[in-house]
Amino acid sequence: MSRRELFGSLCVLVFLVNLARVVFAPLLQPAAADFGVSAASLGVVTSAAWLGSAAPRLPTGLLLTRFQRHHVIAATGSILVATAGLTAFADSVLHLTVGAFLMGLASGSYFIAANPLVSELFPDNVGTALGVHGTASQIAAVVAPLALTGILLVGSWQLTFVVIAAVAAVGTAGLVWAARKTALPEAGTDDRSLLAAGRAQWPIILTGIAFIGGAGFLWNALFNLYGDYLAVVKGIDPATGRLLLSAMFGAGVPAFFVTGWLADRVAYVPLILGIIGGFAVSVLALTFVEGLVALLALSLLVGYIAHSLFPALDTYMLDSLPDRHRASAYALYSASMMLVQALGSGTVGTAVSRGASYTRSFRLLAVGLCAFVALLAVLYQRGRLPAGGR
Repeated sequence: MSRRELFGSLCVLVFLVNLARVVFAPLLQPAAADFGVSAASLGVVTSAAWLGSAAPRLPTGLLLTRFQRHHVIAATGSILVATAGLTAFADSVLHLTVGAFLMGLASGSYFIAANPLVSELFPDNVGTALGVHGTASQIAAVVAPLALTGILLVGSWQLTFVVIAAVAAVGTAGLVWAARKTALPEAGTDDRSLLAAGRAQWPIILTGIAFIGGAGFLWNALFNLYGDYLAVVKGIDPATGRLLLSAMFGAGVPAFFVTGWLADRVAYVPLILGIIGGFAVSVLALTFVEGLVALLALSLLVGYIAHSLFPALDTYMLDSLPDRHRASAYALYSASMMLVQALGSGTVGTAVSRGASYTRSFRLLAVGLCAFVALLAVLYQRGRLPAGGR
């Protein structure tokens, strides 16, 4: 079996683990109605999913110093089956929050193990491979709001998790079968210490965290609370809000593919800084527009730019890190940056539930991000940031 067929099975599984992470955003409104609370107060649920995604990243990096990548990936699929089944029985905010955290564990472990493997399967086209893999992940984000709308027509929102558990079981079995029949790369066999990788690669790890931290925090808050933001501030009904959220995620499908391809061909840091600056400006513009057509246009623009950051930054990191430190250093970077961005929806949601406005919150974050990008650009011009590349 060729590496392309194994790559195909990884694309199926990444669809599922990302679906488990992003499904909580469109689910907030129907769950809030069931529990008799505000959607903004359920920002803690989406934060739990992302904190869960952050929590296992260092432990997974440690596991990768002892076990082969595909074994760890298969384990994440099994975890997803079990935790989605548990979440299907959620009958309280606490139960749903715990379920979100546990499902997040599967996604976090998956990305730490799978992204280095993808880069090693196609070392001459790291950006393109990560872009295609990310595209499969992003399709899940597009499907989530639409699938939830369909599920609500035939049953309760809890049925969503039954479907995820069943499909994840089939996807995990397919991955195990494909891995057994593929000659796997030997890169990473000398990667045996998280501490050694951290000491050797700290400049690029810290730079990656700086690139994603502020943008990731704002993006996490925006997309997880987008439906409620549109309803409260823009007067958009929940069904239309879910369609706009789906459009925002849909714009990420070509963004992953195009930016992954582009990252193989242009300088990394200028590309990343341009994306972050464009994202901040587009979010700021979103807070000023009115009307469905303008909101659709800005939703598409914000979604495209935001999702462009992920393949660009993953290519920067994974193409720059040497074989002997790739998985461990990537785990250190990923765990740290996820802790920052995972707090976005919970922080903004809590602020709004205590009287702050969505508009002011998003504008302050966007302006602050613009200022931070300007600082990073000055540092890069002075040669103080790693340029990246092997």
